[in-house]
Amino acid sequence: MSTLDVARAELALAVLYLNKSEARDKICRAIQYGSKFLSNGEPGTAQNVDKSTSLARKVFRLFKFINDLHGLISPNAPGSPLSLILLGKSKNALLSTFLFLDQIVWLGRTGIYKNKERTELIGRISLFCWMGSSICTTLVELGELGRLSASMKKLEKELKNTDKYKNEQYRVKLQKSNERSLALIKAGMDIVVAVGLLQLAPKKVTPRVTGAFGFVTSLISCYQLLPSPQKAKTP
Repeated sequence: MSTLDVARAELALAVLYLNKSEARDKICRAIQYGSKFLSNGEPGTAQNVDKSTSLARKVFRLFKFINDLHGLISPNAPGSPLSLILLGKSKNALLSTFLFLDQIVWLGRTGIYKNKERTELIGRISLFCWMGSSICTTLVELGELGRLSASMKKLEKELKNTDKYKNEQYRVKLQKSNERSLALIKAGMDIVVAVGLLQLAPKKVTPRVTGAFGFVTSLISCYQLLPSPQKAKTP
């Protein structure tokens, strides 16, 4: 493959990635929380970037609550424990509520909705919903990792005298385990971000801590949205 072909393939991946509104939202999120980290809550250019980017991101999330509403009424995965099903549905309900209320906050911040006090109250309620959804996600990922670990140990016993890493089924389970571990870390860190935004522990979770955790989770989200090279190939 020539250098030009490699460049074309890499550009195709970049185009595929940036065509996703979710990817652009997460890039803006990284800018937002990076600015929050730099400003540490102090007035200045960094804080202005934080606030303006936060408002701009809300446009990307218009009607996005429908996604989780669809997930809420979708059939459950076969074989899933009732506890994980309930946690998953709770996550969908809370996240959908957060995204719906966030639209009202956007209307208030842009001046379309005039009641500032109610806008701030709705903003806090929406953040509590997001924190709740992050807690549910953390518990779901812990449960799913436990199930994966048990099935992997069972498979390891069956592959006792062979190289388990050459087994396709084992590699798939290992990949899923890595993905869920990353999702668990992200969800756990997002809980801290929510605590910081709600100022539930202002002495410990300062704007700088909130910014740092938010920036890392944004980078994780950007990574999770990366397309595979196979998807970028054209026939």
